[in-house]
Amino acid sequence: MNDYTENFPLDKELTLNDSSNPLTITTTSLSLTKQNHQIIECRLTFQVTPELYHRIDTEKLFNLKPEVRAPMSGGNFLPSGDIQIETTLQPDLLPQLLEKASTAEEAANYLLQLCQQPENPLTNKLLNTESWLCLSVKQQQPNGEVGYNTFWNYLNPSTINDPEATSEELSAGIVNFFQEWTQANLAEATQNATSEFLEGISSVFNELVDETFSETEEDTTTNQSIFTAIVNFFESDQWQFVKIPETSALRLLFRGENGQWTCYAQAREEHRQFVFYSICPVKTPENKRLAITEFITRANYGMIMGNFEFDFDDGEIRYKTSIDVKEDNLSFALIKPIVYANVMTMDEYLPGIMAVIESEVEVKEAILRIEG
Repeated sequence: MNDYTENFPLDKELTLNDSSNPLTITTTSLSLTKQNHQIIECRLTFQVTPELYHRIDTEKLFNLKPEVRAPMSGGNFLPSGDIQIETTLQPDLLPQLLEKASTAEEAANYLLQLCQQPENPLTNKLLNTESWLCLSVKQQQPNGEVGYNTFWNYLNPSTINDPEATSEELSAGIVNFFQEWTQANLAEATQNATSEFLEGISSVFNELVDETFSETEEDTTTNQSIFTAIVNFFESDQWQFVKIPETSALRLLFRGENGQWTCYAQAREEHRQFVFYSICPVKTPENKRLAITEFITRANYGMIMGNFEFDFDDGEIRYKTSIDVKEDNLSFALIKPIVYANVMTMDEYLPGIMAVIESEVEVKEAILRIEG
């Protein structure tokens, strides 16, 4: 897949709407990204004063919620000097923009024209702050750049929504974001804090599905069962699987860089839950179960998406990720990160598990090799 980005410099004021008051920003550029000659993303970059950023931060405009922010790097924002914000248009609104524009310049001019319309121009969704997802917030300072990225910068919505996106693309974004967050917060993190963060990320995925992906082909209808949605996903994603008789579960096989193992995808219809398991290919012998218990405990501390489980009776180790969709639809876009975050985590930790079982290293050393 060949990507090409067309950038159009744009030094204009643009007024956007939020739930309370209009927000006027100074734009610097608008870009369109093409993949195989098809436009897949629109980005808008603009500058705001520190005072205006404080409003954006406080009101969580541009979907700038605490749970999607990576840690600050380089220091803190100064009270003087403009702050640059880069955003991306939610994918479901891209067709609306492309009805009027096929180039970055045309797209920029169309947004400016919408602002100049005399009759309720701000009712257009393209001009709503909630229609744009913040990718990064930066401020240039005398000693260098200060700022932070967001989850969407690591795992762009256009990637999540792409049926052809590879597991490497998805897992890289998820792992990089969570590793950066964990490294910055692990020293102060508690199990409660980690749990709250995970709930926040799950909520973000739910909202993204509701607002962004509800019209894609992969989305399910309200009446579709969890199990049907799971089957449709793995068929679309070209996994080989077997339906387990008299259950709402699938058995699958995954091969990673460090091994091959069995996976299970389970639908809990009554609770509107999807659960995915990776089963470690080797069971722990009795004389290594205490060591593996320590390994699992250390690995789980600070884990963001999912957790290891250990059956002390038979030595089975598995990694579990899950999501509760309640009244929402279980869509392709929601299932994909749950599945690939799971298998990539098992693949990452499998060498450490094997090293402990085979008495090659102490538990602390095994964890250190993985997490650094």
